[in-house]
Amino acid sequence: MSRIHEALKKAEQERAAALVADPIAPAAPVASPTDYALSGPGSVSTAVHGAPARIEEFTGDFLRFEDLRARCSHPIWKPEAGTNIFFNSNLSARAAEQFRTLRSRLYQLRNTVSLRTLLVTSSIPGEGKTFISNNLAQAITRQPDRRVLLIDADIRCSRLHVPLGAPSAPGLTDYLRGEVDEIKVIQHGHEGNLCFIPGGNEVTNPSELLLNGRLKKLITRLAPVFDWVILDSPPCLPVADSTLLADLCDGILMVVRAGSTPAETAQKALLELQGKNIIGVVLNAVEESHLYGSYYYQGYGYGQSSSGIPSQNNGR
Repeated sequence: MSRIHEALKKAEQERAAALVADPIAPAAPVASPTDYALSGPGSVSTAVHGAPARIEEFTGDFLRFEDLRARCSHPIWKPEAGTNIFFNSNLSARAAEQFRTLRSRLYQLRNTVSLRTLLVTSSIPGEGKTFISNNLAQAITRQPDRRVLLIDADIRCSRLHVPLGAPSAPGLTDYLRGEVDEIKVIQHGHEGNLCFIPGGNEVTNPSELLLNGRLKKLITRLAPVFDWVILDSPPCLPVADSTLLADLCDGILMVVRAGSTPAETAQKALLELQGKNIIGVVLNAVEESHLYGSYYYQGYGYGQSSSGIPSQNNGR
């Protein structure tokens, strides 16, 4: 015991001597959890106090939504009145209720499956997938403390910034090319907890960019910060992008336009995505006179259920 006491006493004397020699030397900084933020293009982020730390070690537990929202860009969004159900009281109240029902169904699915990242796609252009993606995100963030990241992953023909009235760049393509980091492409444009990554500047090699690994890294880093990450995808029949994107998401929501999409086209699209986790089908542009209930069960043999969304200006 005396040896231990002597060792402790000696260490205390050495610390006192060092303090006398350099009385103003600062103590080694200790980084707090909130000192860490998203990294740049590399895999290492820098703490406020200067100590480097790999982003993978701190995403989720240490990166807070409030920090991200404070650091991302804050443009002034000017949402389109004709396509935003929750920003225009003149639009159908029943349509808003259908999105609330769709929201509830997704949360019910969460009780049985892991579901945080959601891909919204369709068979062909013009079925309303962008309309569904936007208003579903709005419906979720209407709930207190629900955080949504909305990503325009249709980088061949990005249009999600239009209904939001948001800048189109910098965006996903710019991030995938390594030109900007995550913070530069994330927008927070109005009150609430909706963040948005636009499609970005036009590119000539969209499939190659989607396969370069950076999108997977982006989703992995950001998903723990949000309750939902919703990707607006290209239609799955004209191009293969949605099949590639489906592997990065927990579930797929198919959009079918009522009275427009041929049944065989929808069937072909579902076969194209066979083996992926299709969780449901949204029946878009339903005439209100045809709405007998909140949900329509389709005989596609895939997914859980489908929602009837009354028609608005929802062509994409």
